[in-house]
Amino acid sequence: MATLFLASGSPRRRELLNQMGVPFIPLVADIDEMPWPAESPERYVERLARSKAQAGLATLSDPRDAVVLGADTSVVLDGQILGKPRDRADAQAMLAALSGRTHQVLTAVALATSQRCEIRLVSSQVSFRSISSAEIEAYWASGEPQDKAAGYAIQGLAGIFVSHLEGSFSAVVGLPVCETAALLADFGIPCWQRLDTSSMSEAAHE
Repeated sequence: MATLFLASGSPRRRELLNQMGVPFIPLVADIDEMPWPAESPERYVERLARSKAQAGLATLSDPRDAVVLGADTSVVLDGQILGKPRDRADAQAMLAALSGRTHQVLTAVALATSQRCEIRLVSSQVSFRSISSAEIEAYWASGEPQDKAAGYAIQGLAGIFVSHLEGSFSAVVGLPVCETAALLADFGIPCWQRLDTSSMSEAAHE
């Protein structure tokens, strides 16, 4: 079986892969994440996911049995990508803009080997209820928004802002587990590797 490498420092992506029961080796893949002129948000996240996977592959001394996973998640409002907030004022402006509105979250996941690279793109729609300025201030003070795209984490304290979600919750967190599982299977890497299949069979017949 091929060895899976995760070209991401995101603890959320590590947690989701662990949840899927897929062993992996983390590695660092630094790339330029600046959007290209006139580049659509969809092409942007696909390009970054592919670039991370390929950059990770390039760091390996022997990539013959390696599969490298790269992923990117972007929040899009009115056609504009909302990145990580620069400071308190930037985070407040982002959350105020998202308040009472629906935005798009795009996540691309790429798997690369020395022979090929495949990508899946998942689009989700997230609706926020109206958020008061006091809530925005308190949320910033929690420290959670500081390293998150658009200044919020749906799996964290900001979950109370979400009035509706259409799409994939795990993709909004950072890795679409359904699509990632299918992509891994296409590369010969099964999920649930840590489960005792004999115990599962016995439990199914109880």
